[in-house]
Amino acid sequence: MDRAASLSLLSFLALSLCCLSGCGSEFPEPSSSGSTATTSDERAVDISEQTSTTTDKATEHKGPTALPLNGVPKLLLSDEELRDGWIQLFDGQTLSGWTPNNDVDWHVTDDGVIEASQGEPGLLLTTVPFADFELRCEYWVAEDGNSGIFLRCVPEPTNPTKDCYEFNIFDSRDQFGTGSLVGRAEPSAKSLGEERWRTCTIKVEGNHFTASLDGDAVLDFKDDTENFRANGRIGLQKNAGLVKFRNVFVKPLSTASIFNGKDLSGWHAVAGSKSEFKVADEAISVSNGPGFLESNNAWSDFVLQFEAKTNGDGLNSGVFFRLIPGSEETPSNGYELQIENVFANDDRTQPKDNAGTGAIFRRTRARWVVPNDHEWFTMTLIAHGPRIAAWVNGFQVTDWEDNRSADPNPRRGSKIEAGPISLQGHDPTTNLSFRNLRVAEYPAAN
Repeated sequence: MDRAASLSLLSFLALSLCCLSGCGSEFPEPSSSGSTATTSDERAVDISEQTSTTTDKATEHKGPTALPLNGVPKLLLSDEELRDGWIQLFDGQTLSGWTPNNDVDWHVTDDGVIEASQGEPGLLLTTVPFADFELRCEYWVAEDGNSGIFLRCVPEPTNPTKDCYEFNIFDSRDQFGTGSLVGRAEPSAKSLGEERWRTCTIKVEGNHFTASLDGDAVLDFKDDTENFRANGRIGLQKNAGLVKFRNVFVKPLSTASIFNGKDLSGWHAVAGSKSEFKVADEAISVSNGPGFLESNNAWSDFVLQFEAKTNGDGLNSGVFFRLIPGSEETPSNGYELQIENVFANDDRTQPKDNAGTGAIFRRTRARWVVPNDHEWFTMTLIAHGPRIAAWVNGFQVTDWEDNRSADPNPRRGSKIEAGPISLQGHDPTTNLSFRNLRVAEYPAAN
């Protein structure tokens, strides 16, 4: 869509997102420091959650490398791309991780394509925002079709020069046509092509926007205006005619290392930890437990990316975030990004025990148990306000909004304030490795 007047006609409806909630901890809860003792209601929730994940031990599998990814879509990224931080925004099967802002007929075809052709002009938006990133996707638009890719977008945009950056897909438009940022920058080169698949690459770093179509540069723009936007959602648009999208990938940019690969500078073991934390082969080794290795710094809204490996079968660990700084009495009061490659019935869509790698412990279940034990895998965590999303080996496995009442302890309620990150040694069998840990903090809201 290329006109502010047309955008203002959109009727944006907020999609009600279903989220899971619960209470509980695998460690004793503190009775002070912003928290209360566990209630009888919370204990009842714990029991029901444990019952719901109980499966016949004979059918249990713990991530053997011989098993196929039963139920998991085809991985479209190379190992090198995964290590470099790329993730899939579209799993090829569902619209998980996306939300429409009106009644456009967005749907996924049998051949793994997002398409739409009916309804008033509208957007399909990511449920989490992005700040600095590289976006790569393929699109197809009908003759005389009108579409676009929205960058750093608010949920309900009304003006493309203030509420978003719209990379236009509109070949029959002379001003602000295909390759432009509507109302902001004309394309640096003309590149047209309707009713055929085209590859679009867009890079957004600070105020600098570059883009190419089928490998040819079409945009190079710096926004020095008062309407500069620092972050927001990514959106796919249906305006006029049939539009299709596939192979939608994003790589978060501007991440900074929080582990130097040589020693544990910037980290400390929480008092009372039994775990042993060492550095070897540019990785943090965590063995024995329980215990926590906690960062000296704290983050509120951020993107965390890292690689991990479980050096044993069915081992249990986690990465905690937005913590209350740990003590010997209360070492782990935060959200927990679960690590446990255990599933049932030869089916990776059935995470077992602690809800699977990429789940938020006691809050969500992973859509799939993607990784195998004894193999390095990648994880991406986005925490922005109450919204938390996680990807494992490029697949999004968690998309959750914490709608509980606010509480300084994430085990009791929603917390958006900054807190450290910590790596968990769960028990005496713990034997895990972590490497390439890096964080990008979201800039201040527009």
